[in-house]
Amino acid sequence: MKNFVHLDRVALRYGEDNEGTLALQNLSFQVDRSEFVAVVGPSGCGKSTLMKVVTGLWPPTMGRVKVGGHEVDRPLSITGMAFQNPTLLPWRTTISNIMLPLEIVEPHRSKLKHDRASYEESGRKLLELVGLEDFAGHFPWQLSGGMQQRASLCRALIHEPALLMLDEPFAALDMFTREELWLVLQELWLARRPTVILVTHDLREAVFLADRVYVMSARPGSIIAERKVELPRPRELAMSYEPFAVNMVHELREHISAARSAV
Repeated sequence: MKNFVHLDRVALRYGEDNEGTLALQNLSFQVDRSEFVAVVGPSGCGKSTLMKVVTGLWPPTMGRVKVGGHEVDRPLSITGMAFQNPTLLPWRTTISNIMLPLEIVEPHRSKLKHDRASYEESGRKLLELVGLEDFAGHFPWQLSGGMQQRASLCRALIHEPALLMLDEPFAALDMFTREELWLVLQELWLARRPTVILVTHDLREAVFLADRVYVMSARPGSIIAERKVELPRPRELAMSYEPFAVNMVHELREHISAARSAV
């Protein structure tokens, strides 16, 4: 489906009147179904605000937001989300943390009592995909940071969301763990094919993972550049050092540097 996510001239102002902070202005943005898109830009440009608008957590002050052909006028239930902090509940095991969205999101919530074994099997298959099949019964404090983030990705996908929103999910991790999780995320995406919007400050990460990269201006945020990533899949880490990827990283950095200088 073309334009599965479609923002048309969106503005968002925090506050009750014209004195509030204008976070987004005249922002137009499209993502096709099953496409992997990354959003980059200077700090404070409104990347996280963009995610809130797409998922219906914040209504736009102006403009239109559509997902799946429908106007977004409330929080979406077709969305999975993962953040920089994996926020696993410390009193729940890994498999129990992964199952959490099923206790909240319909129609899974209504089916969970009778189909728990089937859902739990789905959760264990996800854990197997990310190499955590032996840690289903462990608690968060027994997992490394990278392992917790793997579990967080599984939790975001357990209810088979059509839209996966990732807000700097690997930013707190060391480079080696981060690169390892790029490969994990790519494998999860290739297996499930959700539509993905990744917000990141890591330009190499954006180029390695995404089909397209959008660049935002400084606040109030709008789209100032869009680049298609023409790398074959599945991708290997070595590709991020090839001339095409390196040149695109430099180009994206120049756009962001210009956006910062324009403030």
